[in-house]
Amino acid sequence: MGPLLSRSIIFGGVLACFGAMWAGVQSALPDDQLSAVPLISEAHAAEKATIIPMPRVRADEKGKRAVAIFAGGCFWGVEGVFEHTKGVISASSGYHGGSKRSASYKLVSAGLTNHAEAVRVVYDPSQVSYGRLMQIFFSVIADPTMLNAQGPDRGKHYRSALVPMNAGQAKAARAYIAQLEKGRYWRRPIVTKIEAYKAFYQAETYHQNFMQKNPRQGYIVRWDKPKVANLKRYFPKLYRGRPVS
Repeated sequence: MGPLLSRSIIFGGVLACFGAMWAGVQSALPDDQLSAVPLISEAHAAEKATIIPMPRVRADEKGKRAVAIFAGGCFWGVEGVFEHTKGVISASSGYHGGSKRSASYKLVSAGLTNHAEAVRVVYDPSQVSYGRLMQIFFSVIADPTMLNAQGPDRGKHYRSALVPMNAGQAKAARAYIAQLEKGRYWRRPIVTKIEAYKAFYQAETYHQNFMQKNPRQGYIVRWDKPKVANLKRYFPKLYRGRPVS
C-alpha cells in the first residue's frame, strides 16, 4: 500500500468517526431542534433562549445571604451561568436527591443513583432575588420541557428541578411554574419538578469552576458558553464579566 493511499484511508477514517459522532449528537436532540444544530465552534455555537417574565409571587427574603439549589442538566453550565450573575456569592456543583454513599460522579453519571446533577447557589437577596434566579434559570439555562434530559445529555440525573430551601422559596417556585404553564412560552408542556430538599453533596474538585478552568473544552464551547452569552445579552444589568469562584 503506497503512502498516499495509506494517508487517504486514515483521513477518511477520521472523517467517518467525526461524522458518526456528530450524527449521534444530532439524533439525541428533539426533532424541532435538528435544523438549528451548528458545528462545534465558539463563533457559531448558540443555545436558544426563551425570555420569560419575572415571577408574580415573590419569596419572602431577608438578610444578605440565602441559598438556592437548581438542577438543570450538566452542572458545568448551570454553575457557569450563576457564577456570572451579579448578586451571587458562590456556586458549587454537586448532587441532590440520593444518598451520601452514592454521591460520586462515577455512579451518578452511570444512572445508578437517585441524584440529579445540581448547583448550590449562595446569593445576596438585596442584589438578586430568588425570583430573578428562577427567571434566569428558565430563560437561558434549562429547557423545562425536556424530560430527564438537557442538550445532548440523557438520563434521570440530567433532570431539571427546583429545590426550595424554605417555605417562601417553595411557594414562589410552585406559583412560578403555574404562571409559566399558563403563559405557554414553550410548545411542549413543562416537566420541571419541585423536589423537597434532602441533602446536597458537593461534587469532586475537578468539577468545581469547570467552565472557568476549561474555557476551550468542546462541551463547554458548544453547550455552555452560549448560555453565558445569553445571560449577557438578555440580562445585561445582572451580568458580571468576572465570575465568582
